[in-house]
Order: sequence, then structure tokens, then C-alpha cells
Amino acid sequence: MAIHDDIGVPSPLTSSALAAIRRTSAVDTVRARISLAVDLGLLVPGERLPNVQAAAAALGVGEITVRRAFTALEREGVVERRPGRSGGTFVAAQPRRHTVAEVASYQQDSERVHRLIDERIVLEVGFAFLAADRLGQEGLDGLDRCIEEMDEAESWAEFHAADKRFHVGIAHEAGLPSTLVMYERVAKELYLYFLPYPMSYLCSSNEEHKRIRAALAMHDGALAARLVKEHITELHRTMYVGFAHSADQDNGS
Repeated sequence: MAIHDDIGVPSPLTSSALAAIRRTSAVDTVRARISLAVDLGLLVPGERLPNVQAAAAALGVGEITVRRAFTALEREGVVERRPGRSGGTFVAAQPRRHTVAEVASYQQDSERVHRLIDERIVLEVGFAFLAADRLGQEGLDGLDRCIEEMDEAESWAEFHAADKRFHVGIAHEAGLPSTLVMYERVAKELYLYFLPYPMSYLCSSNEEHKRIRAALAMHDGALAARLVKEHITELHRTMYVGFAHSADQDNGS
């Protein structure tokens, strides 16, 4: 059965059996993403989570959904809520792990995630090659603002928003509106699987953004395309599917 977008049109790239997370409620997907990040060590005990508004924007859900998910995760021992001005939602000091059954939906979609990454590579490499010739100063300034926001981000939620604008900015500058619609569809599907990541990793990722920006400014399409390919190919290793595979190998699976 083909995956359909919001207006019922099948996606030309993502047609497949219905994704497992599509059968999971919005609240449970947030629970699963936070819990899986804790299970994999991406979120560590005592780490403060972004506020409800920022988390909702980063995870692509409503604020009520995030509140309900945080409440459920507190009951399940994954997070703890602290009152007061310095309070908020934190990963529990001794979080319960592997307690959210809905994590299985993400594991079931592993093959789909790898395919979405490859589809994103195909599109973004082409966008970067074309954008190197077509990107003007206004476009470069837009990329610079995204890079600056990522440098100044204090949480994965803030970083995620600027990261999406950076990549969409390059795609837009390629000047292919119909293909841009296709890319946005693929990116939207893939972003459903993104988890919170440590800021140390995200800062390293932003250094790659800076090199891509420099290649675009030099109008070096081949270099820009190669750097984008390397940047996105890394997702096969650094998204949860890569972490899970590494963990299986460590356990002798």
C-alpha cells in the first residue's frame, strides 16, 4: 500500500507498506523518541529537556501532545518533573530503560529509515550541485543565519529547527519547485524518526554545514555535492538505526 501525503497523493519516493509509526499515536511517538534516546545514551540522566513549546516544534507535534507524553514518561520512570523557576522536565537520575513498548515501531521501520536517507542523498546532492551556480548573496546570508543559530543553540530542539531551514534553503536555491515538493515530502517523513541528540554531536554536524556553505560560496558544485553526500550518508551510522546496529554488534548479535 502506498504512503499518502496529507491530501491523499501517493509519494513517488516513499511508497511502501504502511510505516509502523503511522499506526502509533502522536503521544506515543513522543514517548518512544524520548525513551529510545535515553535507551541509546543520547539523553543522559539529569539532562534537562527543552520546554514544551520548543519540544513540540522540534518533534512536529502539538504542545498538548508533548505535555501528555512527558506526564506518561514521568509515570514510567523515564523522566522527572521539578517545580519552580529552575525546574522543568529532566531525564530521571536512574531512568527506567526499555519500558516504552512503542519503541518497537521505530525498530520495525529500520529498513524504511535507511531508504529515506538514500532518497534524501539523491535529492540533496543534486540540489547542492545546482545551487552552487545559482546561489546569490541573499541565499548565502540565509545559510549564515541558520549556521549562527545552530552555533548558539542551547538544546537539540533549537538546533533542529535551524538545521531544517539550512537544508531547505539549499534545496530552494536549486530552482526546481516541483522537485522541492518531492524533497520536502521525503524530509518530512525522515524527520519523524529523528531523536534528541547530544549538543557535542550537533556542534560537530554544524562544522560540516560551514564547509558546505564555503563550497557553495566558491561556486564549486562538485565539492558542495560531495560534502552534502558525506554529511547525509553519515545518518546511516548516526541516526538511531546506526546506534542500534552498533549495539547489536557489541552484544554479539
